Amino acid sequence: MTPIKVRVSVVDVAIEIGSGVFEVDTKLGGWDNITAGYLIRGDAPLLIEVGSQSSVDTVLDELSNIGLGAGDLAGIALTHIHLDHAGGVGDIANAFPNATIYVHERGARHLADPSRLISSAETVYGEKLDTLYGRLLPTDASRIRVVGDGDEIRISTNHTVEVINSPGHAKHHLGYFDNVSGLVFTGDAAGVLLPEIRLLRPATPPADFDLASALSSLRRFKEYSPIALAFAHYGVYGSPEELLDEAIESLISWATVAERAYLDGDDIESALYAQFNLEAGEIAQEAIERFDTLNGIHSNAQGLKIWLERGGASQSAIGEHHGHAH
Repeated sequence: MTPIKVRVSVVDVAIEIGSGVFEVDTKLGGWDNITAGYLIRGDAPLLIEVGSQSSVDTVLDELSNIGLGAGDLAGIALTHIHLDHAGGVGDIANAFPNATIYVHERGARHLADPSRLISSAETVYGEKLDTLYGRLLPTDASRIRVVGDGDEIRISTNHTVEVINSPGHAKHHLGYFDNVSGLVFTGDAAGVLLPEIRLLRPATPPADFDLASALSSLRRFKEYSPIALAFAHYGVYGSPEELLDEAIESLISWATVAERAYLDGDDIESALYAQFNLEAGEIAQEAIERFDTLNGIHSNAQGLKIWLERGGASQSAIGEHHGHAH
């Protein structure tokens, strides 16, 4: 069995949890420790997250190094179809012709016909679409399997991965629980926690962000009593109960600042920037730039603004969420 590196507080501790789970650095933009996929070994190996299309060669090399041949991968599970998580799925599916692709029902049609998704991405990312992310090849619809809350993906006898409906970041977001390793794979639902930054920042992008759904999703993760959390951005972290509480508090803090600015007629992005911007100093400027590229205040502000314009939550509603945080 290969040990999983579980990141705890400010030190790295390698522990053996007997899981057969491999962390795959998908290296968005060529950067280390920014975007992760996870391979679960067994009779029917499963890859959770594939990274962007620009990451495909890296992912294929890493899977080959682990010992996975073209006929070996049985499944690819996507937390959601944002390009940094799923942009490479068409290419990876072509490389592993026996793999079934698991996705939320709202995402399935975009995998089969990604034209609308790519058009939207062009508007959002501009030139970064091709220079950083790449695009998305269509996936044969016959290989796509829609999954939802409570469905199970079989890895081996008595080894399954359970699907957890976890909207908030996106309506079509799923988490996954591995009953052998005890890991919950959070996608973007618990936010972004990069090893070189060590700051948990929520991910509240347009256009689906919803505070109540996001908080409910985090509480669902708690119900599984995971041994650790596997973040797409980035890595495996211990102390999951405390970390999920921190994610809840962080979401509430960002939503509170955004709502106060919105009600006062102030600029939401400026208010968030004043409260949550990272300053160069102890953290390298290059690390901050990578963090902001992946999960910038601008994008989060847009998502919070759209949520507030749709009705959002009142101050008392945010207070109510806060009361349920623990």
